[in-house]
Amino acid sequence: MERTTLRRRALVAGTATVAVGALALAGLTGVASAGPAATTAPPVSADSLSPGLLAAMERDLGLDADDARSRIANEYRAAAVAAGLEKSLGASYAGARVSGAKAALTVATTDASQTARITEAGAKAEVVGHSLDRLEGVKEALDKVALRKAPKDVPVWYVDVEANRVVVNAASTAAGTAFLKAAGVDSALVTVARSAEKPRTFADLRGGDAYYMNGSGRCSIGFSVKRGTQNGFATAGHCGRVGTTTNGFNQQAQGTFQGSTFPGRDYAWVATNANWTPRPTVNGYGRGDVTVAGSTAAVVGASVCRSGSTTGWHCGTIQQLNTSVTYPEGTISGVTRTSVCAEPGDSGGSYISGNQAQGVTSGGSGNCSSGGTTYFQPLNPLLQAYGLTLVTSGTPTDPPTTPPTDPPTDPPTDPPTDPPGGTWAAGTAYAAGATVTYGGATYRCLQAHTAQPGWTPAAVPALWQRI
Repeated sequence: MERTTLRRRALVAGTATVAVGALALAGLTGVASAGPAATTAPPVSADSLSPGLLAAMERDLGLDADDARSRIANEYRAAAVAAGLEKSLGASYAGARVSGAKAALTVATTDASQTARITEAGAKAEVVGHSLDRLEGVKEALDKVALRKAPKDVPVWYVDVEANRVVVNAASTAAGTAFLKAAGVDSALVTVARSAEKPRTFADLRGGDAYYMNGSGRCSIGFSVKRGTQNGFATAGHCGRVGTTTNGFNQQAQGTFQGSTFPGRDYAWVATNANWTPRPTVNGYGRGDVTVAGSTAAVVGASVCRSGSTTGWHCGTIQQLNTSVTYPEGTISGVTRTSVCAEPGDSGGSYISGNQAQGVTSGGSGNCSSGGTTYFQPLNPLLQAYGLTLVTSGTPTDPPTTPPTDPPTDPPTDPPTDPPGGTWAAGTAYAAGATVTYGGATYRCLQAHTAQPGWTPAAVPALWQRI
């Protein structure tokens, strides 16, 4: 397959870079803080997943509705446990992954004395030779070379946490070896694998809905966002440059690109006019829209689904995080590699796991008839880069005229306000490692999130550890 930019041209010719996106956002009732941290949500309930997402998981992953709900709930728990262990294991942490129908969590370490800690947290422990920091250092050296000049015949490289090695996919062994030599990395930590993969970008305010750039091409909306009071959406950087104007799926004036990065990364955001209302949903293409509750990043092996304006809903699994890929336009780093298919017109669209936003479609190879590999730009770095907040179902879009009548249902054990003298506060964005006081005790944040009413440190051990 040819590794080229995949462009979906409109009837009017143009020169803008184009690509296509995948997921649709359509019903916004709230906004979650962005930043380096993920926006988290309570564990998934049996009734919270859309019929469309469940149908796609059945078709693509062979899971019935009950199995899909169970797997997603297990994946949410695994993400929380993995985040806590990454913090506590420190330099010995060597990555995490889930596997099997029940999404069993495995966490690797270079320190055999830490296996008990991992087991006590509910994960399978694996002792390996190289820490994640060491392997990512090798990959960063490769990235630096590629960003100066994209390597010839080397489409993809990534850290494989299961193999505990850096993997370089290349058209030939000689091409891969030359790339390693140029970067000056330790070849003992790298596997060069022969690959015919030829990724390209999928170019052609609800996530997954189409939009058009300068009348010359089509992409898809990723997720609804805000910057202060300005509404907009996140999408792929290769879809347009700063100043590129957009029309919506109905060809009505929509907005303008305010920030765009490509190559290097593949993210952008568009500020929209007052005629477009951001919604916390992803287009289900006739099977029911999916509500976005947060942006907690899933781990390797987790299920993930994509919705695009060309191919609709498709699902697969996360294969590798922090991958680098070379397109004809240049190399991008920090994307996530998946087994989900995509086609021209899907670029920029949404990737979602359960109700947690994951990222925007970048590019890939193959198609949805014979299968393929697709990469997405993780959402949280995009939000951080442009100072955006993700629109979610968790907070009203506008101040409510009357107080809510129902108390928070998950978790329900604590009142939403602080006890006297506590520093924890709902609505605050906490980074991993931050400390707060609550009820006379001190707690450390295990994974980044924006606190919601009722998510007090004493009630949510997945997010807070008493110290």
